[in-house]
Parts: sequence; C-alpha cells; structure tokens
Amino acid sequence: MSQPLPQLPKPEFVLTPVEVPSEVPAQIAAGLRETVIPGGLIGYEYRPLSQPVYFGGIGERGLVAIATSGLFGRIAVDVASGHVVQIPMTESATASHVNRDLYSFNRCVAAVIARFPFYAEGDEERCEEVAEELRNLVSGIDETALADDGFWETFCDDVAMGDYPDWDA
Repeated sequence: MSQPLPQLPKPEFVLTPVEVPSEVPAQIAAGLRETVIPGGLIGYEYRPLSQPVYFGGIGERGLVAIATSGLFGRIAVDVASGHVVQIPMTESATASHVNRDLYSFNRCVAAVIARFPFYAEGDEERCEEVAEELRNLVSGIDETALADDGFWETFCDDVAMGDYPDWDA
C-alpha cells in the first residue's frame, strides 16, 4: 500500500523581489529587479532561489538561474535572448523553453495558480479537460509556452495524468 503524498500549502501568487549578485549581466539584473519573480508555483515545479546564480559557461552568453525546478532542475533566464528556460543540473545541460520572457512567465504562473484547484483526487474524467484548459490559458498568454518537451507542456501533461488534485477535496 502506498503512502499518501504530504500536504503542500495552498498555492498563492506572490511576486518576490530578488537581490541580484554583481556578476549577473546588467540587462538581466535590471529585468529581474524591475519584473521580480514569482514566489512559487504548485508543488515543487518552481521554487525561487534566495539569490539568482549566474552560469557563464552555459548557452551563448550564459544563464541566470532564478529557481529550482523539480529535484535537479533550474529555471533560468537566457542572457542572450531573455527567454526563460529550464535546465537540468547535469554536465550535458540542454535548456528547454519555458516562456519568451520573465513577464510572460510571471503571468503564466499567476494564471495557473488562479485556476487551482484543478480537480478532486480520483476524478480522472476532469484531468485531461483541466489540462487542456491550462494549455489554452498559458498559450493565450505566451504562444511560445507550449514548446515541445518544455516546462509548461510537461506540467500540463502531469495535470492530465492526475498529479495535481486538490488535496482538501
């Protein structure tokens, strides 16, 4: 018999100002200070770092990690493009697309949190329906958000599989 998952706090959309280290490129530092970052998503899909971390050797001009994603991933801003990406923390790190910019990412996080709770536990009929609602929601904010194998596509697939029931239902 499997153990029940631990209860997580109800998600709430909060923007968190960040203290940006001096090694972060100026245009990204200014964007982080101006736009700020979400204080979390649902579960462990996105958890902000206490301070952004600059990775100069990844990507064309580097990445600025702003959050963890899952057990071993990071959410980062690509310095060259300004895109928000997800990277695994392995030697062969290849970035997958999240959003076209930090502003779009914030709006997608806010919209997904506002839509929660998604369905009651065991309500398999609603899972795919809600996942499709979320796909429409995030792609309506940012048409690039549902990139193949990207953060939001994977999140919506997890919702479709029933991974995000309302734990108080």
